[in-house]
Amino acid sequence: MKINLEDLIDADLVIEYQSGNKKAFAVLVKRWHLIFCKIAYRYVKDASLSKDIAQESWTSILNKIKTLKDPNKFKSWAISIVNRKAIDFLRKSNRKRTKLTSYYRENYSALNLEEDKNEDIEKQIRIKVQLKKEIEKLSYNQQMIIKLFYLEEYSLKEISELLKISIGTTKSRLFHAREKLKSILKH
Repeated sequence: MKINLEDLIDADLVIEYQSGNKKAFAVLVKRWHLIFCKIAYRYVKDASLSKDIAQESWTSILNKIKTLKDPNKFKSWAISIVNRKAIDFLRKSNRKRTKLTSYYRENYSALNLEEDKNEDIEKQIRIKVQLKKEIEKLSYNQQMIIKLFYLEEYSLKEISELLKISIGTTKSRLFHAREKLKSILKH
């Protein structure tokens, strides 16, 4: 009797794939790809980028699925990969934006300003560089909240949805991150 892969649950499909049935992975992709795109879209707000993130996630899943010990955890395991890929993308694009802004400020913005305006800009840049260094000293969770709130301009509600934490936790992390930055910058 031939098994209809479409009728199997995810855990059985994972077991089938781990046993050598390559078609089982195709069924997982068919079942989950659109959901992964939607998850990535919540982070990047761009359909094309969300498809790229989902595709990268599938590559990681394909490379690691044979090591998945509990096939019943496929859903949470795979979604965590998509979430990490999306957050990595945001971090990477934020670094690029910061570098471009810094390059622009260093090379173009000060050309047409008077001497005292140059000093103000340099002071602002020094403060921002110092602030960036201090932000990097915060915990990963606090860094993410600060970056998503101030740099990406997400609302507290959007951040809580992106990181799958409560709004209260989001507010608390933002508050504690600000307090740490205040105390560090006072010294």
